[in-house]
Amino acid sequence: MQQQDQSRAKSKNLAILLELVNFIRPYQGKVFAALVALIFTAGLTLSVGHGVRILIDQGFTQQSLQDLGSAIQFIMLVTICISIGTFFRFYLVSSVGERVSADIRLAVFNHIITLHPSYFETNGSGDIMSRITTDTTLLQSIIGSSFSMAMRSALMCIGAIIMLFATNIKLTLIVLASVPFILIPILFYGRRVRALSRQSQDSMADVGSYAGEAIEHIKTVQSYSFEAQERAAFAEEVERAYEIGRRRVKQRAILISGVIVIVFTAIAGMLWVGGSDVIHGTMSAGDLGAFVFYAIMVASSLATISEVLGELQRAAGATERLVEILRVDSHIKAPECVFTATNTLSSDVVFEDVTFHYPSRPSQPATERLTLKADEGKVLALVGPSGQEKQRYLSFCSVSTTLKLDRSS
Repeated sequence: MQQQDQSRAKSKNLAILLELVNFIRPYQGKVFAALVALIFTAGLTLSVGHGVRILIDQGFTQQSLQDLGSAIQFIMLVTICISIGTFFRFYLVSSVGERVSADIRLAVFNHIITLHPSYFETNGSGDIMSRITTDTTLLQSIIGSSFSMAMRSALMCIGAIIMLFATNIKLTLIVLASVPFILIPILFYGRRVRALSRQSQDSMADVGSYAGEAIEHIKTVQSYSFEAQERAAFAEEVERAYEIGRRRVKQRAILISGVIVIVFTAIAGMLWVGGSDVIHGTMSAGDLGAFVFYAIMVASSLATISEVLGELQRAAGATERLVEILRVDSHIKAPECVFTATNTLSSDVVFEDVTFHYPSRPSQPATERLTLKADEGKVLALVGPSGQEKQRYLSFCSVSTTLKLDRSS
């Protein structure tokens, strides 16, 4: 429970996604073209409601085949235009997602290889690899798909609400009365999903790190007959990751199902009131049909937003993990200008009473009061006793360092 609270405290909101702007900015031309295609397709989709109104009022009600054909032709023409606009929108956004993901992966790797050695002693290679591969792949999916869906759904929702007011104000107020009940579960469960998303990504990194270590030292594992222990330990890591993932999926399922129930309950109430108005002659059947079309668009848009919100929460966790690496400063700084005349330096290497600690193990000296001299042209080997250092079941037979010095070194 304490670990979960700490993870929640570390989790950030969706504002962390603004860190991606620096990577998206070089491709703002493609992003702008995708937005134009998005607005174009959204406007055409909203115009389908007008076709529905004509189809019902002039085609069905007046029983005119000519008007019916005109309405069908209008809807088909709009559909073709929507498909063309969707093609360009999907291609542009997906290509930007692929490019940004590659740029982030490259930036993280280029930064990692400049970090000080002690960073890799306190951070497992499996966790670093998980951030470079899994997290960047997740961002690729979010930028290339989920983010576009969220923008499209938000734009469609706003446009459909405007069309609802233009069609019938009374029915629109009934639909909008349900909006606060939709936002409450989104905000409440959204925090839980965000915290569990970060935990899920961390646990998957632990799984990959543990498996990588076991496979890397497979000969040692088999030499000491630790196969059973490794299987049990790995199974525990996998089950832990599964349990966190199950809880995250459960929260998202509750969020989506709750939004669906609330939205379609509001639509049912709207249909009752609108149907009564049609029966009493205060509203045409075409207007009711168009209103239902726009109301369904609002409902589907809100459902999509609530679903995509969970993906954006995962993206926030992935972005946070990648930004953490990019913000790490190396403790070793290369001098800006170095010029040393090598011909005046001695080739002898001398250590006098040297005690050295690795930053990750400050209480355990690697060398303690070491004094030695390596003369020019000689070979010096430092050999420790067998099995001096052990990490779990790993045994190192010997550790040797050879220093070979000559005038050219």
